[in-house]
Amino acid sequence: MSGLKRRRRLHGFSVNRLIPNAITLMALCSGLSAIRAALESNWKLAVIGIVVAMILDGLDGPVARLMKGTSEFGAQLDSLADFVNFGVVPSLVIYLWAMDGTGGLAWAVSLFFAICCGMRLARFNTSLLDENPPPWASKFFTGIPAPCGAGLVLIPVVLSFELGDDILRSSVLNGMMLVAVGALFVSTIPTYSSKRIRIPRRYVGLVLLGFAVCIMLLYSTPWVSLSVAGIGYLVSIILAQFSYRSTRKKMLAQEGKDPDDAGNDENTSSEKE
Repeated sequence: MSGLKRRRRLHGFSVNRLIPNAITLMALCSGLSAIRAALESNWKLAVIGIVVAMILDGLDGPVARLMKGTSEFGAQLDSLADFVNFGVVPSLVIYLWAMDGTGGLAWAVSLFFAICCGMRLARFNTSLLDENPPPWASKFFTGIPAPCGAGLVLIPVVLSFELGDDILRSSVLNGMMLVAVGALFVSTIPTYSSKRIRIPRRYVGLVLLGFAVCIMLLYSTPWVSLSVAGIGYLVSIILAQFSYRSTRKKMLAQEGKDPDDAGNDENTSSEKE
């Protein structure tokens, strides 16, 4: 009887579920390796490790859905990896780069960033249990996603590779960045979600060309490209506030509701970050 159960378990195992989890573990290894690079004062390699983790984090979800290998285990593993890669690792890298030896307050600020990232992920996971999210929820995130927050706090580091670190390595500047981005993690401001973006067929070629140009720029001028991407995301946060109000008002009007009566509705995400 036990042999029969064992055969059933082996028969039910799917490689499709292994590959997305393997990608998540690769991202986790890349993020953790960034800590080693930072301990060795190899700041460029530390940034590269976090960026690679971002790229892999963006791949594991689509790969899982494409291969029909989604699972609760994979979702929990991904959330844990996100907390480490985009909460713990960036805060440690910034602390070692700019704030080591500046006192207990600097360490408290680093802890604040990591804790806010964990709270943001916990809120995201619980929002998935909402069976009746508002219709505009799929278009926006609540607060900034964890990978984007990690990218924002790394802007001073990345800029220093091109401009020097006389000012950008300031403990005050980087401490303020950690606090500000940590606050954005737990805030309720809407930010764009790319999960529901649909590209018209006639623009697919143009989008692919733009993607190729971005890859070439990232290869030829990586630090400038990453800095521009980070600053561009900051601009998108501002634009998202106006887009959210317009989208919400339009959808409520289609449902025949008064926007003022729905003021307590919070925008949540129904997709994996």
